[in-house]
Parts: sequence; C-alpha cells; structure tokens
Amino acid sequence: MSASPPANLDRTALSRRVHELGDWFHNLDLHGIPTAPNHFLGDFPNIKWRSICNHIPSDLNGATVLDVGCNAGFYCIELKRRGAGRVLGIDVDDRYLQQARFAAETLAIEIEFQKLSVYDVDSLPGQFDFIVFMGVLYHLRYPLLALDKIVKKLAGTLIFQTMIRGSQQQRQWADDYSFWNKEIFVDPDFPAAYFIEKNYAGDPTNWWIPNQGAVEGMLRSSGLHITAHPEEETWICKPGKVTRDGNYILDLEMQGIL
Repeated sequence: MSASPPANLDRTALSRRVHELGDWFHNLDLHGIPTAPNHFLGDFPNIKWRSICNHIPSDLNGATVLDVGCNAGFYCIELKRRGAGRVLGIDVDDRYLQQARFAAETLAIEIEFQKLSVYDVDSLPGQFDFIVFMGVLYHLRYPLLALDKIVKKLAGTLIFQTMIRGSQQQRQWADDYSFWNKEIFVDPDFPAAYFIEKNYAGDPTNWWIPNQGAVEGMLRSSGLHITAHPEEETWICKPGKVTRDGNYILDLEMQGIL
C-alpha cells in the first residue's frame, strides 16, 4: 500500500523533520528512519501489533476504519496497508495529528486525520466496520461515557486496549450480592478500577486504571461480545446487545431509564 522510497529521498532532511515534529510516542518506520527509536516500551506500538495482527483480516477489502486517539497513526497505517477503504484517525493533540499527517504523506498513504474528542465521536456520520480504541480509556475522566459513545459508531469489530493494573485473573461472579457483603470488595480479583487523583508515571491524565475483571465487565456492560484476548491488555469485540428496544445504552442512560 505504501510507495517505495522516492529515488531522490533526502534522509537528512527527513530525519530533521522527524525531530522538528517533537517527541513521538509511536515508533514508525519512515523509509528507514525510526521516529521513536529509544521508546521506553521498545519498538512500540509494533510490539503490540505483532500480538494482535493475526486476529484482524489480512484483507480488509475496503472496510471503513476509525482510530480513536490515533496518536501518530501507526494503526491507521497498518489497517490501510491491509486494504481498508476510508481510514479516519481522530485525536485532540495537535502535535500527534501533525506527526500522523506527516507520516502518511511521507509513506504516500491516504488517511484522514481530524481533531476530535472521543466524547464527540457520536457526531461523526455513519458507522465504521473497524474501530481502534487503544491506549485511551485510562486517560479519560469519564471512560464508560466514551465507550458507550464509541459503541454507537461500531458496525463490526472493536480493537480495544487499555493499561491494566492489579489482578489479571478472570472469574465468574454472582449477579447480585447482599448489601452486607463487604468481603467481595477486598478480593483482589473483584472488578475494580483504580482512581489516580494526581499522577501516575508522571502523567496527570492517567485517571482510571482497571484490573482485568473491570475491563471485561465494562465491555460487556456496553453491550459488547468479547471474541478474543490476544494479549494481556487487548481485547477484540463485536456488537452484542448494544441496544434495548431499539435504543442504545447511552441514550437510555441519558434519559434516566437504565
């Protein structure tokens, strides 16, 4: 999908422009120039992609893609290379959007990028065959609101990833517990999300960090069906019971019906 390096490629100028665009969180390969070669997570996000790529069709055959919190566009690029049709990446960070546009232009890949908050994702027209929602949930003060809005835009497959902390054990829990049962709340496996009042890892936007039980519970509560768990922080989901009597869960909540 991407063009071969142009014959007149100026690697010095390319390296300089990569540097001018600031610190990169996505380590992209721009014609042999890495954008974040010293990333503290290694070759990120390619190390994530290698674990999940086999759970995504190798030929997307013109599918539409929305990447929520696209950063520098790594996943947009990879899905476009697999034959996706329209690919739209959204983010609220101007630096990341500049990096993403530069990367797509450098690789001669047609991708749309737009400044848009996850909380406004339901303003986009239509739905998308694939939605990428990776590395965003724990940065949100209102994570379930965002997830429920994304579900309204989902026609096919959600690729979801979040940082997790605490228990990574999956257990079955009762549908209800007595008001006097306090023991479940000290069980480390019970679904829970840690609220970060100030900073975590030097980042004040790390608000809620769930354990595995909480992640899977949130996905199910938004009406999603988990089809795969390819690596410890990533889930593949399909729409399940995302509506009730024709109304999305978010709309019922806003009407005070749930």
